[in-house]
Amino acid sequence: MTWQEFTALLVLATAMSFSPGPNTTLSTALAANGGLPRAMRFVLAVPIGWTLLLALCAAGVGALVVAVPPLRWAIKALGIGYLLWLAFKLSGSATLGKAGDASVTVGFGQGVMLQFVNIKAWLLALTLVAGWVAGHADALQRFAIVAPVMLFYAFVSNFTYALVGALLRGWLAQGRRLLWFNRAMAAVLVLTAAWMVKV
Repeated sequence: MTWQEFTALLVLATAMSFSPGPNTTLSTALAANGGLPRAMRFVLAVPIGWTLLLALCAAGVGALVVAVPPLRWAIKALGIGYLLWLAFKLSGSATLGKAGDASVTVGFGQGVMLQFVNIKAWLLALTLVAGWVAGHADALQRFAIVAPVMLFYAFVSNFTYALVGALLRGWLAQGRRLLWFNRAMAAVLVLTAAWMVKV
């Protein structure tokens, strides 16, 4: 991989990883509601699930999903349904969570599985495989570069958003701020679901 290709990879990774989406929205909301330690299960799940998705796309599953419209629609439908369900749960939460409180939670397993119904994750994985891995004689070496870079970016971006959410906890504890914050986060999830319908 040339340094120009690697630089382009870093630019794409930065733009896609730090732009708002289902993962970063949930990282922020989980940390704001339950604190940073509770959000870390999800923050750690995202890079692991996403790397598994990238590996599947590199192995050819991505091409299958693109080639079989009913499979693509099923993934979209599951993703949209799950985001709307999370938005519904989040929109009614008005009290900060404490240890053991499960009012607004997305566990490690759910975080991993969310990547497989997240259209933004699929689009990025397919773009990376098509642009940096597939069709090159050194495809395995390229994957060995792309995967750790993207794993790092997935962790750092979600941790950053979770940290922001955790820092807002004190401010959100006053009045009805948490309710309105959660409704705003739920609205972002609904908008993401609406975007997924059009993709």
